[in-house]
Amino acid sequence: MTEDIRAAVELARRGDRKAFGQLVRHYQQRVYRTAYRMLGNHQDADDVSQEAFVRAYRGLPSFDVRSSFFTWLYRIVVNVSLNHLRGRKRRPQVRFDAEHLENLPLPEHLAKQAAADPRHNLELKRMVADIAAAMDELSETLRVTCVLVIFDGLSYGDAATILDCSEGTVAWRVHEARRKLRERLARYLSDEPRREEDSPSERARGAADAR
Repeated sequence: MTEDIRAAVELARRGDRKAFGQLVRHYQQRVYRTAYRMLGNHQDADDVSQEAFVRAYRGLPSFDVRSSFFTWLYRIVVNVSLNHLRGRKRRPQVRFDAEHLENLPLPEHLAKQAAADPRHNLELKRMVADIAAAMDELSETLRVTCVLVIFDGLSYGDAATILDCSEGTVAWRVHEARRKLRERLARYLSDEPRREEDSPSERARGAADAR
């Protein structure tokens, strides 16, 4: 936590709304991305983000300044997101775009190739749909841990604090989530990079040339 953020937290705890606005601007993108990855819906992510910041503002007077504001806020976001999910009859699929593919448990060559080459757009869309479906099949605890560690890039320690469990538990959940995702996404996990002529567009072009 930087000195500016630390000072803003102190002022916000005393009711300074301008200081709290500074905190919102600093964290709102990360809060929104986490909510969106858990909920898979822009409107729901907006609603959860707003509710999380409202709860944070109301809870600031009791916030322990010796703790990390970041992990405290993330715990609120996770709890609000989970409450929102539990209130639904059916969980939505998680949405992922090309920007986040490098963080997925997929071969580096496939993620970079699909994100960088527009000719692989159809393959990319199919892969993203499969990833979303695989994420949707994870249990609630594995899903949340996966979002925090694999997609948001939190350390095991921060994730453990947010989820109120041990680092060993976080490590096991990440391992189990990756194992399940790898099983579900096995067809994307070849060891060798795909040759250019093997891409969907190149195969289609070859078929057209042969006619």
